[in-house]
Amino acid sequence: MNTDPAVRDTPEEPADSPEPTAEAPEADASLPTFADLGIDERVLRALSDVGYEMPSPIQAAAIPPLMEGRHLVGLAQTGTGKTAAFALPVLSRIDLSQRAPQALVLAPTRELALQVAEAFGRYSHHIPGLHVLPIYGGQSYGVQLAGLKRGAHIVVGTPGRVIDHLEKRTLDLSQLKYLVLDEADEMLQMGFQEDVETILATTPEEKQVALFSATMPPQIRRISKRYLTDAAEITVANRTATAANVRQRYIFVGHQQKLDALTRVLEVESFEAMIIFVRTKQATEELAERLRSRGHSAAAINGDLAQQQRERTIGQLKSGVLDILVATDVAARGLDVERISHVVNFDIPHDSESYVHRIGRTGRAGRSGEALLFVTPREKRLLGSIERATRSTIEEMPLPSVDDVNSTRVTKFTDSIKANLDNPETAIFRGLIEEYIAEHDVPAADVAAALAVIAQDGKSFLLPPDPPPSARRPARDPNPRDRNGRPAPRVAGPRRPRGDVPLATYRISVGRRHRVQPGSIVGAIANEGGLGRGDFGHIDIQADHTLVELPANLSRETVEALTQTRISGKLIQLTKTDGPPPQRQRSGFDNNRKQFRKSYPGK
Repeated sequence: MNTDPAVRDTPEEPADSPEPTAEAPEADASLPTFADLGIDERVLRALSDVGYEMPSPIQAAAIPPLMEGRHLVGLAQTGTGKTAAFALPVLSRIDLSQRAPQALVLAPTRELALQVAEAFGRYSHHIPGLHVLPIYGGQSYGVQLAGLKRGAHIVVGTPGRVIDHLEKRTLDLSQLKYLVLDEADEMLQMGFQEDVETILATTPEEKQVALFSATMPPQIRRISKRYLTDAAEITVANRTATAANVRQRYIFVGHQQKLDALTRVLEVESFEAMIIFVRTKQATEELAERLRSRGHSAAAINGDLAQQQRERTIGQLKSGVLDILVATDVAARGLDVERISHVVNFDIPHDSESYVHRIGRTGRAGRSGEALLFVTPREKRLLGSIERATRSTIEEMPLPSVDDVNSTRVTKFTDSIKANLDNPETAIFRGLIEEYIAEHDVPAADVAAALAVIAQDGKSFLLPPDPPPSARRPARDPNPRDRNGRPAPRVAGPRRPRGDVPLATYRISVGRRHRVQPGSIVGAIANEGGLGRGDFGHIDIQADHTLVELPANLSRETVEALTQTRISGKLIQLTKTDGPPPQRQRSGFDNNRKQFRKSYPGK
């Protein structure tokens, strides 16, 4: 099996698990085996390789109608095994002699697209010559064009980038047989409804469609009725539970303040050992390095780590040489270290199963444990989903204040003095200090203070006070009038903040002549910069550049990540500008719809 090189270097997400139960058939002996479902023998061998023994409820319920060629609507959360539910039938019916794409999977984010592409790769390990290609915003077009030219049997992509390739005529879906909408409700919430419907309308009518969604909002119901005929409907419910001896708390914090919030937590929380979960391999290295620079003994563990190095790192955590491990979900599988008293979800997981697995790393062998979850404003919905799925209440923890941190530092300082009074080395230094005092006639307290400053190595001992909150703006009169009582002309004032975050105008070096759409801009910048859709304001696409509103105080890490971002194969060269705010444009596939339909007669 050959895949695009980008598949190998991916954000690690939990692979589909065959374990969760559901309202569909119960996970007991009455469930059929994978062999009973008519799956291709080569795919069965791959399932055996990865350790899948019995299908999960959604797999047992969804695979038979999909193998029969029926449309399907599945209501299921991420982590219930749904990727295998649609991937196994597609792989069992793929025609290797046809080079044009036969299957298209649409996913809302780059991370999910890569995860699904990796799953196809695992399940097709024994199908030589099969090609899977992920296409998404933010990646160079060159890699994707090469993969499409070579021939891709299965394409996994985000709606915006799929539309881009259709517009450029670099993606031929005229022979498409299978179309999967994964996390359909999430795609609609991210503003991809028009893109999704355009793709559905411009692909062959004689195709099989599978739609998976966590919820069934009216838009999803309308799409299923319009594009899916006589569809089988399956509902799978999560039954996850968290350990009673693990206290669960969350901290509400802005994305760009997460690192500072974490360092405050590390100072005030009394912990023995800690594992911090992030989403990507790169983030493990970056966060571990930043924690080490702030004086913490931290190391990264991810899928790129050699087994010998992994074992050495875990051994250091067990022995106490290391106190903090920064890990991805996949890298932390099978990790069992009794010292771990705290689990921190630095990046919130996208499904409840991952959350349960993460916090299960603490509270082992009957010990109590602590689980902390960082939640940004745009992730409040995910917090609610986790609470509902786990049937637990996660209590809010206030961000440790400057006074909390400083009080902890003072306590640790005095404790360290007490702990070293009987140290044999103290006698040596006592004689040196007494000699210094006698010679220079200075108080002993001043000498001790000077030594404490030396020990700080140029770092401030106490945190400075937080800046005062900005003064509230006076309420604006919704119907202002001039001195004569007539309605006053409206004057454009400063841009309003989006939520609590003020926006600024940024310039990127791609525009209409590069054939960009608002959806591809949002997708690329959000994926590469770690931003959410709520972080974007107006977008104004001009001839050779685009003006886009983003948070005014983008972090240095975000700006650095965006310096390597490409759209339409071109570096965006993000710069802040003092120009006028951009005008709002509709995201997705709207302005060019008529022209695009002309390119595909009859669609």
